[in-house]
Amino acid sequence: MNQIRLRAFAKINLGLDVLGRRENGYHDVRMIMQSVGLFDQLHMKKTHNSGITLSTNLPYLPSNENNLVYRAVSMLMEEFHIEGGIEIRLEKYIPVAAGMAGGSTDCAAALFGMNQLYRLGLGMDKLFEYGAKLGADVPFCLMRGTAVSEGIGEILTPLPFMPHCYILIAKPGINVSTKYVYDNLDLNRIEDRPDIDGMIDALNKQDLYEIAARMSNVLESVTVDKYPVIDVIKQEMKSLGALNSIMSGSGPTVFGIYDDLKTAKTALNKLRKKDLAKQVFLVEPFHTKQTSNPKK
Repeated sequence: MNQIRLRAFAKINLGLDVLGRRENGYHDVRMIMQSVGLFDQLHMKKTHNSGITLSTNLPYLPSNENNLVYRAVSMLMEEFHIEGGIEIRLEKYIPVAAGMAGGSTDCAAALFGMNQLYRLGLGMDKLFEYGAKLGADVPFCLMRGTAVSEGIGEILTPLPFMPHCYILIAKPGINVSTKYVYDNLDLNRIEDRPDIDGMIDALNKQDLYEIAARMSNVLESVTVDKYPVIDVIKQEMKSLGALNSIMSGSGPTVFGIYDDLKTAKTALNKLRKKDLAKQVFLVEPFHTKQTSNPKK
């Protein structure tokens, strides 16, 4: 195998609770994570030249050790004493700095790709271990599907797949710093917390309406005050027929759950016309396991 093409799928948080802050600055969380059908594409190719060459379709993205893809590949090349070089082309479609794990899922795809290309023989548990060194969301992006995420995000418990629905995603033309959001989160002032256990029960029952009713994200207590457009988009999605709408991760991306395709498409078109968001997508939940498209 000399080259491989991979899809790196985005995620949303159906529920996000922050339980406390550790002495090292990390936060303990309890979240319901869900993969969605919006993805980046990664093309990895062995070369005779030494080193890593990374290029992307977005000129402002770093192409060195400041990029998680580069760091993932570099880590495994060093760990397994891999000689020669590798050329990587990253096509970004997931919004950047959006709370959808775009960087983490690219990193996960790079780890998976290296394991396949060089026949490293790493099982998923070992890939999780490497992934957790690079980012808290990377293990989930390797697993994909639906899961409870605990600890700092690295403790994963698979859940029944989310019932079929339509997910409207809107990212306003702002970027939100994850560090800013967590640094300004006042855990003592959070009054409404997501019902994670209730959502797990709803997933077990495959009840989309109960799942939607329990969607909540405590990080909105920080972001909505600073960026009111997040709440404007949420309310707009609800007025356009969403069962519920919340922010994903640390934001600023907002998503709404729809049970009817026609209603979802109408909401998509109306939201685009209102110009509240810079990027708007209509997707479905994604459940397929990590796969590759190898080429000899």
